[in-house]
Amino acid sequence: MRIYITQLAARALTPTGGFLKGFAYSLNPYVGCAFGAAQGCPFCYVRTLPVARAFDGPWGSWVIAKTNLVSLLEKELAALEGKGQLGSAAIFMSSATDPYQGIERRLRLARGALEAFIRFRPRRILLQTRSPMVERDADLLGRLGEQVIVSLTLETDDERVRRAITPTSPSIARRLETARRLRAAGIFVQLAIAPMLPNNPRRLAAIAAEAADRVVVDTYFDGDGANGCRSRMLGMGQLYQRLGYERWFRPGAEAELMSALRARLGNDRVLFSREGFSAV
Repeated sequence: MRIYITQLAARALTPTGGFLKGFAYSLNPYVGCAFGAAQGCPFCYVRTLPVARAFDGPWGSWVIAKTNLVSLLEKELAALEGKGQLGSAAIFMSSATDPYQGIERRLRLARGALEAFIRFRPRRILLQTRSPMVERDADLLGRLGEQVIVSLTLETDDERVRRAITPTSPSIARRLETARRLRAAGIFVQLAIAPMLPNNPRRLAAIAAEAADRVVVDTYFDGDGANGCRSRMLGMGQLYQRLGYERWFRPGAEAELMSALRARLGNDRVLFSREGFSAV
């Protein structure tokens, strides 16, 4: 059962840095996540952060919608424009939760944010999601043109791996269909293999080459912000051992995939971890 809560936010844009050093702000229309089963996806370290205590319930069971997000965003974008800062600002949407939660079908907060970006245009928006619902907004994404990158999460090419680790996430085939449709519509598509799950490197590279304009790869050890400590604390090592994937849970496990991707796509279309996500 999912619990949906509405709440007024104090601000829309949050100054960012660190891992997202290429961005001036992050934008999260929602808090919480309804993609995972109880406790969410096993590798999601967001559930260990203070934001996970925004509601008294296990992470993965609730979502808070910022119902005033669009009006706040318009005011903040207008203020940046007035200061001459809007044209240089890059915005990451979203950093702590997927902007296309199920309730987005009704509340349309992510769509409202894209409409605001059409009126007040920042330098770049990176729209990070694993949801095929992003196709609904292809009309707005097309109007944003070069200012938007759709980064679609695809952690593996192996449906057995997806079902074992993130069984409630959209299927690989459905996400790839979304990537192809958006790319065919002229929208810049990035596949985020993040975190990289066990995969067939050559097959995943072939899939990525025809479905995306570029790829960014991230791992538990490079991308969890603590050199893998958060992922170990979440029990990912034990989970991989139980599933027979031990060789994939170690620093450097991405080397074969990176080599296959670069051979297939070229170095310019293959990015890695922090530097990759900040390449706007």
